[in-house]
Amino acid sequence: MTLPTRPPGGRHASGGSSTERVAGLLHRRRWWVLAAWVVLLAAFAVIGRPLPGLLTGGGWYVEGSQSHQAVEEVREGFLARGAAAVTVLVQDTRFTADDAEFAERVRDVTADVTGRGELEVSGAYGWTTLGNPAREAFVGEDRSTVLTLVSLDLDDGRARQLLPEVQQELTERWADEGLQVSLVGSASFWGEVTELSEQGLTRAELVTLPLILLILLLLYRSVVASVVSLVVAVTGIVLAFGILTVVTNWLELSVFVQSAVTMLGLGVGVDYALFVISRYTAELHGGATPVRAVATTLRTSGETVLSSALVIVLAMSTLFVVPLGVVHSIALGAMVVVAMAALTSVLVLPAILLLLGRRIDALRVPLPRRRSAAQGSAWESFTLRIMRRPWTVLLASVAVLAAVAWPALHLQVFTADARIVPESSPVRQGYDLLQEQFGAGAASPVSVVVQSPEPLAATDLGDELTRLQQRLADLDGTLRVDSALGVLGQAGSGDPLAALDPAVRGALPADARATVDHFVSADGRRLVLDVVPADPAASAPTRELVGEVRAAAAQAVEGTAAAAVVGGETAEGVDSNQAITDRLPWAVALMLGVIFVVLLLAFRSLLLPVKAIAVNLLSAAAAFGLLVLVFQDGVGAGLLGVEPSTHLQNIVPVLLLALLFSLSTDYEIFLLSRVREEWLATGDGTASVARGVARTGPLISGAAVLMVAVFGAFAFTSILPLQQLGLGLAVAIALDATVIRLLVVPASMRLMGAWNWWLPGRRRPGQAVRVPAGVPAPRPGPAVETTAAPPTTPTPTPTPTPTTASPADDTRSPV
Repeated sequence: MTLPTRPPGGRHASGGSSTERVAGLLHRRRWWVLAAWVVLLAAFAVIGRPLPGLLTGGGWYVEGSQSHQAVEEVREGFLARGAAAVTVLVQDTRFTADDAEFAERVRDVTADVTGRGELEVSGAYGWTTLGNPAREAFVGEDRSTVLTLVSLDLDDGRARQLLPEVQQELTERWADEGLQVSLVGSASFWGEVTELSEQGLTRAELVTLPLILLILLLLYRSVVASVVSLVVAVTGIVLAFGILTVVTNWLELSVFVQSAVTMLGLGVGVDYALFVISRYTAELHGGATPVRAVATTLRTSGETVLSSALVIVLAMSTLFVVPLGVVHSIALGAMVVVAMAALTSVLVLPAILLLLGRRIDALRVPLPRRRSAAQGSAWESFTLRIMRRPWTVLLASVAVLAAVAWPALHLQVFTADARIVPESSPVRQGYDLLQEQFGAGAASPVSVVVQSPEPLAATDLGDELTRLQQRLADLDGTLRVDSALGVLGQAGSGDPLAALDPAVRGALPADARATVDHFVSADGRRLVLDVVPADPAASAPTRELVGEVRAAAAQAVEGTAAAAVVGGETAEGVDSNQAITDRLPWAVALMLGVIFVVLLLAFRSLLLPVKAIAVNLLSAAAAFGLLVLVFQDGVGAGLLGVEPSTHLQNIVPVLLLALLFSLSTDYEIFLLSRVREEWLATGDGTASVARGVARTGPLISGAAVLMVAVFGAFAFTSILPLQQLGLGLAVAIALDATVIRLLVVPASMRLMGAWNWWLPGRRRPGQAVRVPAGVPAPRPGPAVETTAAPPTTPTPTPTPTPTTASPADDTRSPV
């Protein structure tokens, strides 16, 4: 028996000999390949084990922005500030600040925190370090809650690892004493996000893996084939974790990369294995030997897998134009895990198949046998009915998608805040308590950092900074302004900055000196004013306040040698939103350009890529609309255990768009490559679409069900960005595999007719197509390129009787 050759317009049959040689080599060296795989897998499992502890909560700053500069300016030289600073918040349910017992109890708690050697506390400033009346500023409205700012001499990664455990110990230690203790700060927050992400991963895996196995059993009807698919997916994830662990030596990676890699690795890895195993088993059932079956599978499904991986890698690489480290991290993770899944599917999986041979169908599941011919006929009949009323189907489908997409018109995005973790989290409770007792914006002040090239005591900025503080306090949306200018004014002789002279500063009373050290750097060149907003960090009034603060700060130092930058959580969000807004059009243009070129090369058509991009945009808009409906408007939010917000996470739309376009293009190539084969063979546009859908529909549906199961499980994790990304992907894939592939694509291709295959410069519309003898000519219209040699007639083989969800001849990619 000879291998089937490609249809006209495809590659010559010589490609088959090369895949036969590869298959033969894999067969002879299968034990060596599998031994190398096991060793490599074990090594990468060990290398990748420390990855969770190496990930950080960073990546939200835009390099060179004001918010980033502000963080860098206060990283060192201030009392109780810095990258690893935390706020120790203590609420006493038995006493108030007016009781003698209250002070002793709070001091004991603070001593418990500062006395922990692993935290390496380098300074403290707040209620427990000050006397009256200075400490009154650190007492909450209920007079039972106080706070102390503590700085840790730790890098962010180490602090993030330690603080969740310390928080748990403090909660358990002091709860029985009637004391609620919370560690509030960036390091503790992202440490909690890491912990919750790992817990969410575990829960998602506990739900997803059995569900995937069940779906695979329904598709394969074989336990062995199902387990092998899972092994392929897990291999890609393990290899990706190992590579990313090595990458952390040079790049900062976000905590979200671990979940994103697991989610995408499971979905894509199982899908790729489904493509390969389905084709392999179908070839076996058609009478091929295992080696011949692997050769054919590599030439067809193997090319589809590599083409899909290439599209995803190229699409995700366009996100590097967005200057956010968190986006770069997730894009890099996606590229690595998809590449590893593809390589595993075309190198390791064929060796496993050659080792198993026909035993890939072992341990059959006793389910009703499907009649593949009847199934294919049903798909073809359905598609033909759709194509009889193309305008009705197309307009109805577009109307439904547009209706779902409608809420996306009021899509709002912003950066992550405390609401991305559940209300049950101790860290979230600390944030909520801080806002409740000290003001809605107390947890996220807008910081103005004034820097001078010479000591501030030697400048004449004192009066201007005093006026700046008053202007900031008078702004709408400002609750108060905290600074050292009041203390300095009391100690100086008219000019508050005169008190920063080292001799005067060193002689200040202890409380006044502590306040100065918290707001003025040790070298006397940097001064901070903390503007506490009246509203939460992500609210529209606070965003407007940032712009007004920046304008006032710039005016204050205009014409001087000093500089002023404005930072804080809200400023960080404003800067990252602006960066995304500025760069997103470039990222989308590059992404669409990549996809257009891939589809153009795949199908030698100008209009099909345009149509694919248009329908993908429509399905993406529908996914965005549903996300807005759930996460902003609160429709069905209770089912996911989330609270409605004013916005989506700003990284979600850009990531979702890239992933959706790449995954949808995968299905597009898969479907249209088969349609093009039929068109080249028959010239019948309507029949070619119907047969293409019939041949690919079962496998696309099975792959989509797997994807939806994986992505949907992440919608029930406890981390908001992952919930939004998981739900968006699940919805979009479901729409793509149903409304788009089964309704919009057949209807639109029916309307376009022979123009589907038009490419400028090839042939004029209406010119005849050269087709094999005895094949009916196509309808008038633009012809397609048919430059390949006439097909050779393959040696007849028994009619395949596949038992999987995939036909045997539908996974060939022309890329």
